[in-house]
Amino acid sequence: MRSGQGDRLRTLLGLVGLGAALAVAAPAEARIKLASEDLMIAASDPGIRLFVRNKHPAGTTQFAPDKILLYVHGATYPAETAFDLPLGGFSWMDYIAERGYDVYLVDLRGYGHSTRPPEMDQPAEANPPIVDTPVAMRDVGSAVDFILKRRNAAKLNLLGWSWGTSIMGWYTAEHNDKVNKLVLYAPQWLSTTGLPPGMDKVGAYRTVSMDSAKERWLKGVAADKQHDLIPAGWFEQWVRATWATDPVGARQSPPVLRAPNGVLKDAREFWLAGKPQYDPGKITVPTMLVHAEWDADLPSYQAQGYFAQLTSTPYKRFVEIGEGTHTVIMEKNRLHLFHEVQLFLDEPAKNMVVSAAN
Repeated sequence: MRSGQGDRLRTLLGLVGLGAALAVAAPAEARIKLASEDLMIAASDPGIRLFVRNKHPAGTTQFAPDKILLYVHGATYPAETAFDLPLGGFSWMDYIAERGYDVYLVDLRGYGHSTRPPEMDQPAEANPPIVDTPVAMRDVGSAVDFILKRRNAAKLNLLGWSWGTSIMGWYTAEHNDKVNKLVLYAPQWLSTTGLPPGMDKVGAYRTVSMDSAKERWLKGVAADKQHDLIPAGWFEQWVRATWATDPVGARQSPPVLRAPNGVLKDAREFWLAGKPQYDPGKITVPTMLVHAEWDADLPSYQAQGYFAQLTSTPYKRFVEIGEGTHTVIMEKNRLHLFHEVQLFLDEPAKNMVVSAAN
């Protein structure tokens, strides 16, 4: 089945998903116990180690391919401080694992607890941008192969956010045989904005302040909607966890977070220049795109443009979430995101195709 955009498009507003929200908001003692493990695995390049976290129901070590999932982060922040940040007592990683999944996250080199390339110990201007999308794909490939070997599985599900959608999408296009389903949250595609000032001269990495992070988060949100978008204390909790992953940057005054600039090089040479970096038409697995209406970083037209390129999937889905930004994963409507992605993951892909054929 190749459904059109209108076939599966749903806009989540108001109380849609409230039942799921109430179910998930149960006290912690009512939820199942999870096993958690932090690992450092070898990347494909010598001297590079990648941070991987795994969560799954305690006491279970065997999982079918459709119950294994790997998440990768976006261009600036590491995986664990968004995907596994216990806001309100639980994270998105917890949410998926509690439903019987073997869930993993990976920090690419230069991010979080993974190895930081030596260029990040030098002035940013001393070297060209590091950790571009092909390098990030190699790191994802290392994590995928590690997980498949660990669980003796042939396939797994992939989930990417922002730049992570380009990493996971491109990886899937080249390795469909290793992917069960693909979820792209805030997908990156061709931009119509043109090259921003300074993009033609970027160094190995950039620094991000806490204030600029908050400003970017709320960009494009009406002033009367900003107050209750992020529940009280959640931004501060995320900032503390995220900036703590970069002790070198955290010691500066004011504290900063360092992030590799390979993604900016790719944006300059491809996405902002009207040239796709890979062909989504080569993706042949069930694919879901999920986007929030106030996403100023990667607006809806990019998700819609990407959706149209998915010409070889057995079926595809596009969900637009109301009253959310690029960072809806940590906002008041995050349960809408969790619920919709979970529906896609849980449904038997084979049955969906058969139903469409009938």
